[in-house]
Amino acid sequence: MKARIAWLPGDGVGPEVLREARRVLDVIAGEHNHEFEYVEADIGGVAIERHGEPLPKASQDVCLTSDAVFLGAVGDPRFDHLPPGKKCENGLLDLRKLLGNYANLRPVSVFEALVDSSPLRRDSVRGVDLMIVRELLGGIYFGSPRGLDETQAFNTEIYTRDEIQRIARVAFKLARHRRRRVTSVDKANVLEASVLWRQTCGEVAKQFPDIAFQNMYVDNCAMQLIAKPAQFDVILTNNMFGDILSDEASMLAGSLGLLPSASIGGKIGLYEPVHGSAPDIAGKGIANPLGAISSAALLLEHSLELPREATKLERAIVKVLSRGYRTPDLKSRAGREKSKERIVSTKEMGELVCDYIRMPDAT
Repeated sequence: MKARIAWLPGDGVGPEVLREARRVLDVIAGEHNHEFEYVEADIGGVAIERHGEPLPKASQDVCLTSDAVFLGAVGDPRFDHLPPGKKCENGLLDLRKLLGNYANLRPVSVFEALVDSSPLRRDSVRGVDLMIVRELLGGIYFGSPRGLDETQAFNTEIYTRDEIQRIARVAFKLARHRRRRVTSVDKANVLEASVLWRQTCGEVAKQFPDIAFQNMYVDNCAMQLIAKPAQFDVILTNNMFGDILSDEASMLAGSLGLLPSASIGGKIGLYEPVHGSAPDIAGKGIANPLGAISSAALLLEHSLELPREATKLERAIVKVLSRGYRTPDLKSRAGREKSKERIVSTKEMGELVCDYIRMPDAT
């Protein structure tokens, strides 16, 4: 297979973690006779610095002429003073809108080797395997009107029935390939937009009688994610709630640096680690690249339709972790496990994953 991938390293640790993801993709390509072409483009702070805007036209053109888009991270404190709509993060929001990717998939799995890296009790997190399906193009992040002056600020939460229906169908179809449970999360007791959300998701649920369905208020879901996370299979929720809950869920796995994401729904998928640009550790070689590398597995599965290669990559990650290799963010909270850990750099972690992919039993 030949594939063109738009490569957007972005800000902070973005270039560092994407470098390791690219190394891994190149090994996959070599092992399976694929040819991946990477076309680099600017986004976020680096784009503002070079082009005066967070998502320049040249970057848009690269993305629209590729088979998939891979993003590192956006965010640079040097540009925090810019007005709303001009900040680094707007490059990402505009990119999602450009690609038409309304469904954000954020899997959260607790590796057996990392049950002691979570701040929660091991009996709470063991076996956790959930998928957050976040609506990505509607809600308060995109609603209008919005405004800010010296005395007040306001944003508007807007959803249409069609927007809710299409994201709900994604969640229910995913559940059919998992454990057949969907939890729809809203705030229907106080928000009209959530009333429509709850009504519409309930209507879609009737089209999937084989899937167990329940509604849950977002405040209760936030509590249940910590108290009993293993109860969840697929969590279906809106843009803002999904943003918050997925970051909370990262602590189940042990680190935000582990988690991948895929934004799908348009013709071109967008893949990125869940974590931000982390400017405080940029350039130190200690960022965890596994979120980016796992995002590469999602790219292989969803955009390139190479499930065997995706599985091979995922199994390599499991093997690396099971043998005790850790980036600093994954240090165990349990003293008895620390003697088994081997702390490695960003680059070393990427090289280890590559080594395990090359092993004959990696499949």
